[in-house]
Amino acid sequence: MTSGSVPPKVPIADMPVEDASASPAAESSLPDRSRVSAAPKILIVEDDVPLGKFLSRALTLKHFAVEVSLDGETAWEAFQKSVYDLAILDLNLPRMDGMALLKRVRESRPAQRMLVLTARNRTEDLVSALEQGADDCLFKPFSFLELLARVRGLLRRDSSSALGSSKIGDLVINREERRVLRGARRIELTPREFAILEYLMDNAGKTVSRTTLMREVWNVPSDPTTNIVDVYMKYLRDKVDTEGEVKLIHTVRGVGYVLRND
Repeated sequence: MTSGSVPPKVPIADMPVEDASASPAAESSLPDRSRVSAAPKILIVEDDVPLGKFLSRALTLKHFAVEVSLDGETAWEAFQKSVYDLAILDLNLPRMDGMALLKRVRESRPAQRMLVLTARNRTEDLVSALEQGADDCLFKPFSFLELLARVRGLLRRDSSSALGSSKIGDLVINREERRVLRGARRIELTPREFAILEYLMDNAGKTVSRTTLMREVWNVPSDPTTNIVDVYMKYLRDKVDTEGEVKLIHTVRGVGYVLRND
């Protein structure tokens, strides 16, 4: 790809030629209005104008319906007016910091899928974004092909979450409503805790390693320097397995965790 195809602030590698093209042929490949209306709807929140335009055009060519906000306040207003299948959110935003926007959206819309873009490549920044409710994080500079894969993966996860209810013992997960019951007791979970429990439920009776949870729930490689999985498992266990109830979440020493009804 030529240097003129790359947004000046954030290099993007591996961009397919047809996605970066501004040729009439590329314009003719844009979906018509009927296709756009049925396409997954994505909000890009990015103050780097060239990058925002680049991503908008590339994702539109992949048959997504895309809107762009240039600051946190405008994005928050957009969330009040529309429903989005996915938000792609930069953290360094004017008017409202991306982390503050992430927290506000997560509190008002627990099921909203959010992919964070960040140049803050420290482990602490990654963990902070995930704790505030990001479903996935991608460090700048990034490959568009990787971004596209993450987008499609999050949207697949979103569509598969509406498969109804799952049950083990007296524990019931309603995926569509993102609601958890233990008998008659309602369990309030954060988005991250719900994602962990959902993954354990999908693999009930099987031991799930910490590495697997980092990859499947946090969407990052395992990091031996962090105990974030164990911390969140304690949060989850304290809510699911209260005193007097049959223990459902078990630790397999040296391996990971398993959800089973002994």
